[in-house]
Order: sequence, then structure tokens, then C-alpha cells
Amino acid sequence: MFRRAPDGHLQVLLVHPGGPFWAKKDLGAWTVPKGQYDDSEQALEAAKREFAEETGFATSEPFLPLGSLKQPGGKTVTVWAFESDCDPAALVSNEFEMEWPPKSGRRAAFVEVDRAGWFDLEQARDKLIKGQLGFLDALEKMVPRLTR
Repeated sequence: MFRRAPDGHLQVLLVHPGGPFWAKKDLGAWTVPKGQYDDSEQALEAAKREFAEETGFATSEPFLPLGSLKQPGGKTVTVWAFESDCDPAALVSNEFEMEWPPKSGRRAAFVEVDRAGWFDLEQARDKLIKGQLGFLDALEKMVPRLTR
């Protein structure tokens, strides 16, 4: 999701991963809302579903294809952008379960996303996981063409 701030600057909505591994990380830890899907689902439909599951916010057309990037861990992430607005404080995320603490035999539930925020592109470059920085470049190149 992106929006134009009152001063005209482009802002993007980023989310911070939930769970104990990410709790104390900030710079280089934020991400675009995303998730996995299988061959039975179209990539764009999966992206819309995952966005809603991770944020509780609706998506809206048109969707701008920002391409695919292979992440350092080996997964490929494909992203679309859309223009809209939301209140990050209204975030509602789905949960996942994992063994916590490790090797304890106990399972604990954590939200997939623990917070969201609007960032201008300069701030977003500091916050975003490095493997996703190319999506900001793609958005920055695409949006000016749409506003001419």
C-alpha cells in the first residue's frame, strides 16, 4: 500500500514481523506484507489474501506489478502495489504457533505482524529488509508515470 503525503512525498506501508525473533529488531527488519501460496492460487490473489490476513486492511485496484526479487534466504517474493490509506494503529494480524522457548516442548501463539507504519521512501530504505529494497525503486519509477 502506498499513499501521497500532504507534502506530496510518496509513503509506503511496511509491517514489522511478530514473534520473539524480531521483537528487538527495527532497522532492516520491516517488510512488505507477504506470504506463501501454492500452485492452486494465482499470485495476485494470494498477495491480496495475505495482505488482508496480515493487516486486516482491504486492498483496492489498480494493482501495480513491482516484480519479483529472490531473497537472501532463497525464497522469491512477488509484489504488487496499490494506492490507498489506513490507520496503522487499526492493524489486525493473524497468528502462528511455534515452540517457545526453544526445546521447551511448549507451543505459543504470536501475531504474524506486530505493528505497521507509514514511511517515506528514505525512511523505508532504512527499515526494510535488504532483499526487498528493489521494490521501492520499482514503485518510485512507476508512480510518477501514473501522475503525469
